[in-house]
Amino acid sequence: DRLLGPLRCPEDIARVSAREQIARRAALEVSNGQVINLGIGIPTLLPNFIPHGLGVTVHSENGLLGVGPYPESEDKCDPDLCNAGNETVSFTPSSCLFSSDQAFGMIRGGRVDMSFIGALQVSAQGDLANWMIPGKLVRGMGGAMDLASSGSKLIVLMTHTAKTAEGRSEDSVLSSEDDSYVSGGDHMLSQPKLLPECTLPLTGAGVVKRVITELGVFDVLPERRGLRLVEIRPGSSVATVQQHTGCGFEVSPELKLMSYA
Repeated sequence: DRLLGPLRCPEDIARVSAREQIARRAALEVSNGQVINLGIGIPTLLPNFIPHGLGVTVHSENGLLGVGPYPESEDKCDPDLCNAGNETVSFTPSSCLFSSDQAFGMIRGGRVDMSFIGALQVSAQGDLANWMIPGKLVRGMGGAMDLASSGSKLIVLMTHTAKTAEGRSEDSVLSSEDDSYVSGGDHMLSQPKLLPECTLPLTGAGVVKRVITELGVFDVLPERRGLRLVEIRPGSSVATVQQHTGCGFEVSPELKLMSYA
């Protein structure tokens, strides 16, 4: 029942998950001729929403240039063709395969224009924490540190809040009745992921340029001067964003509503 066209009104937005809202907004960041990298999680949804015919090449650090959307049906799935998150993907007409060391050479060599990455926390100064939680098993940081230090424009895609103390899902939605976070009809407390300082181990310091959540779009100001809210979710308010954000932020005098692919 996923909407195939752009989200045009609050009713359309309410029909899709927070993750899809974020991915649809992020798809508007790319432009013709760019090479982009998509981290695991929400960023891997982007190929489904990048407009057809736009000359964007998606790079994956496991050795694929030209990542296409998820396969349309099971009979079109190739289990040997996957992205860095081990999800089955499709080819584009110009796709090519190579080794993972060559893929990382492209990242470290500055050949990637823009990187979309998930995060556990982002500080008001653009510090990024996304690779581990102390005391929990991790397989490694993957390509996160390479992407963070590559010089490409780094955009974080994440839900605005993390799991609650009760351990419920971080995929939050907004109630149309009172514009507050709800889960299964019950009000819930949530942990902000935008903070004055990251409390988890850093992936990179001052590397994030923009943060896109289901509530808004934030730019990280230069010289560690904090965050600026530049777009807000239709039907939401600055007060709601402030309520669910763990740090202060400026509000752009040209604040506009988020749009979606």
